[in-house]
Amino acid sequence: MKKYLSFFKIRFITGLQYRAAAWAGIATQFAWGGFTLLMFWAFFKNDKNSFPMSFPELSNYIWIQQAFLAMFMAWFFDNDIFEAITTGNIAYELCRPIDIYSMWFVKNMAIRLSRTVLRCFPILLVAAFLPFPFNITLPPDFLSGILFLFSVFLGFFVLIAFSMLIYISSFYTISPTGIRILATSVIEFFAGAIIPLPFFPEWLQPVIYALPFASMQNTPFLIYTGYTTGKDILWSILLQLGWLISLILVGKFLMKQALKKVIVQGG
Repeated sequence: MKKYLSFFKIRFITGLQYRAAAWAGIATQFAWGGFTLLMFWAFFKNDKNSFPMSFPELSNYIWIQQAFLAMFMAWFFDNDIFEAITTGNIAYELCRPIDIYSMWFVKNMAIRLSRTVLRCFPILLVAAFLPFPFNITLPPDFLSGILFLFSVFLGFFVLIAFSMLIYISSFYTISPTGIRILATSVIEFFAGAIIPLPFFPEWLQPVIYALPFASMQNTPFLIYTGYTTGKDILWSILLQLGWLISLILVGKFLMKQALKKVIVQGG
């Protein structure tokens, strides 16, 4: 366990060094969040009765999404992992007495969390002082806040477990570019990163909520806003746990099968 904590610590500290990039990211995310809210405000003023969420709930969703963007950005992949697979440098990692799946999982956690720590709090602080209804507010009650924290880490782990499948797919393809683009588009759309899932057609929502993508950022954000309440929170968290366990088991199985067939040429 200590070796994985060491990998986490090294990657986390490395990620904290890029503070200029973090300030640029904060400015970009704050502007993007503001533009998104203004766009929804235009639709809300035109026909507020057709909105599935109240506007304060939507404001909370948008600002939480921007604050935790680094945790849930689907387009982020560790290029060192792809390079290790495509260049054959994975041979060095195979020589180490470690579980490669766990090491890559921990590295992904660390780099995403370091970026979130740098960007999260300034966005939340500024958003809290915006005029109503464009500001962010606290969760509806203390229990919702606790469940949000629990759910946000479950969603984070589900995203990384799914990303691991993309890394593993590189063992079977010449270039990972195509599957990266496809996976990013699918995750962003069905996770509620572009449009919150309550805005999807009602007949389609049961299917979308059953997919693993809805258990990423959608579940914790809807708990925070108060849109998901009561027993629905419990079911959503259980679904997150189910997807997390399933994706990790599938990922470890595929990794094991891939490593059996790895041939590194040269030397």
